Amino acid sequence: MEKQIDGEDLRHLFACTFLFHFAVYMVLPAITDVTMDALCPGQDHCSLAIYLSGVHQAVSGLGALVVTPLVGNWSDKYGRKALLSLPMTAAIIPLVVLSSGRSKPYFYAYYVVKMLTAMFCEGSMQCLTLAYVADRVCVGKRASAFGVLSGISLSGFVSGTLVARFLPTSYTFQVSASVAGFAALYMKIFLAETDGGASLADEESTLPLCSGEGEPPPKLPALRNIPASSDMIAFLRSSITLTRAATVAFFTNLANSGYQAVLLYYLKAKFQFNKDQFADLMLIVGCLGATSQLLLMPLLAPVIGEERLLIIGLLATCTHIFLYGVAWSYWVPYFAAAFAALSVLVDPSLRSIVSKKVGPAEQGMAQGCVTGVASFASILAPFVFTPLTALFLSDNAPFSFKGFSVTCAGFISLVAFSLSMTLSKKTMST
Repeated sequence: MEKQIDGEDLRHLFACTFLFHFAVYMVLPAITDVTMDALCPGQDHCSLAIYLSGVHQAVSGLGALVVTPLVGNWSDKYGRKALLSLPMTAAIIPLVVLSSGRSKPYFYAYYVVKMLTAMFCEGSMQCLTLAYVADRVCVGKRASAFGVLSGISLSGFVSGTLVARFLPTSYTFQVSASVAGFAALYMKIFLAETDGGASLADEESTLPLCSGEGEPPPKLPALRNIPASSDMIAFLRSSITLTRAATVAFFTNLANSGYQAVLLYYLKAKFQFNKDQFADLMLIVGCLGATSQLLLMPLLAPVIGEERLLIIGLLATCTHIFLYGVAWSYWVPYFAAAFAALSVLVDPSLRSIVSKKVGPAEQGMAQGCVTGVASFASILAPFVFTPLTALFLSDNAPFSFKGFSVTCAGFISLVAFSLSMTLSKKTMST
């Protein structure tokens, strides 16, 4: 059991997570240029590309809102590994499409397939890997373990982005599809199924790092195999901490989804950034984020707690979004990206707070519900930020402020920051 608590059994999960994010994020620096070349060749601004990006985000977010709690609930019953096959296999399909060609017909085929598969990939992968870690690691070490998992994800992001920086676009999607296929095969062969945290629950009271964690998590209402939205709402409302955590997740993801969906188009229009500059920017974010989560969070979480880490992370999030929005020179986005070292602490801290408030049998459902709430924010964000960005990047803007939509996302992140103060006071007082 001690081996389990030390996280050695998570090495195959970490390998799968690294390979998955390596493959998925390798195409990110190139996709903006591929989209612009397919839809608006030779132009620095393309409203059609911005609107299509918004539609993709809304539809995939709607799908994730429905699918992720369902997948999380099923993983509580049928196992984490069985359900992990779904997002890891689905991620391969759109990469294969663009590896075959990048003309307009291939792009539209990719666009449709990517929109459908994103419903199963974007929220489910995170939900299932978090639940897997919760099954293997006791409460006392869970915040650090979540941070390491996020750091491994960012390491895959960094490695994929670094390869994309030097790899010709013609080979990027072929390599990405190959790695995604290998990741799914590796998971199928090497990843062991968990017992849903049953053995961990039996031993927790005898482990020094797992005892003295306060009151045991409340017994939450059981959900049906196919939960309705009313079931998910009742589940989140069964605990005031879950309710507040879901609210923080909503506003945080609304801000992040809003600015991330339009940031690359904004930088291309204002500073004429291309694939290489996008890759450099992403490398800064990824390197600092991975270093922070792999080294900083395991050191700080046991000392100051995930509640304070959540506040620090959201303050950094506000700062770097505002800096993106008001960027007055080409070097400002690079400086803003440096705040990722702290902003990446938000998600693992919030997920650890949620994980502590539910028992082993509800880990998948709890993480799925919070991810579903975050996905709902992803649905709403394009309806606000896509037309706003298209307007302020066009010649018909009411006033000259290309980063206006990004700055609005910064104000939304301030709301999340203020809500996190209330959540942290509640959890630290119990």
